[in-house]
Amino acid sequence: TGFRASREGYYGVDGPTGASDAATEDAWAPDLMTFGKVIGGGLPVGAFGGRQDLMALLAPAGPVYQAGTLSGNPLATAAGLATFAGLDDAAYETLGAASSTLQQLVADAFTTAGVPHVIQTAGTLFSVFFREEPVTGYADAKAQDTDAFTRFFHAMLDAGIYLPPSAFEAWFVSTAHTPEILDRIAAALPGAAKAAASA
Repeated sequence: TGFRASREGYYGVDGPTGASDAATEDAWAPDLMTFGKVIGGGLPVGAFGGRQDLMALLAPAGPVYQAGTLSGNPLATAAGLATFAGLDDAAYETLGAASSTLQQLVADAFTTAGVPHVIQTAGTLFSVFFREEPVTGYADAKAQDTDAFTRFFHAMLDAGIYLPPSAFEAWFVSTAHTPEILDRIAAALPGAAKAAASA
């Protein structure tokens, strides 16, 4: 339910978009939703919530006790509130534009270098797989060319761009991905794509 995906978390990407969708075949409502990272402004914290009947099972109303060292941590709560204050429409427009731009830059560089690839998205999050077919499960993800990823990753790192260090991780953008940063990434991509293409 990461808030990077949308203002409503992943539910805003994959869930019904309003009351009018409630009767459609694709409508769904979660029993519980989990939240992390953004709600603590990057500090360690997590939260969950759900239907009233399930939440009523928690103490003090119900028999299920839930607690943790970081539950209700005031520093993480303050950092989360400050983060949410900055997540306005402009921030989400910036995230969306940066994600789309970066996905296109990667696709163009790989296509030009002849690197088999597929990019799959979830809101502003995306994954780059070194294979031509969509990834629908673990076996598909494992079947990608991880050696090509390794060559690509190290070429990008040598150019000063630090990517997720695993072929199985999602790529995240943030409001810190300014046009200048995207230009630096764009400059590094052709050489790294050639490295990925080389056996």
